[in-house]
Amino acid sequence: MITGLQSLWDSDASLALLVTFLAVFAPYAKTIGLALLHWHLLSRRTLPVLDILGKLAMADVFLIAIYIVIVKGAGMVTIETAWGLYLFTGCILASIWVAWRTGKTPRRG
Repeated sequence: MITGLQSLWDSDASLALLVTFLAVFAPYAKTIGLALLHWHLLSRRTLPVLDILGKLAMADVFLIAIYIVIVKGAGMVTIETAWGLYLFTGCILASIWVAWRTGKTPRRG
């Protein structure tokens, strides 16, 4: 992901800035916000903002795109998958699960 962003910075800085925000900073902000919410350090009134950040976060879409490229490109291109892909997959799945559980958590009075 970082290599792709680096090459994008060379060709189009404004698009690279947008993709960097959507693929890196929005997922981090959403995940940190959800963690603070679960530790009761953030008000539940921030859930709409976290929901918007979740919709803006392209990390899960980016992950699906990587897997599609790997599957469709099998045999045509050489793609090396390192441990980072599996870690990234785990982080995205954990983020999706925490966001799902946050919606199911009953409100405390």
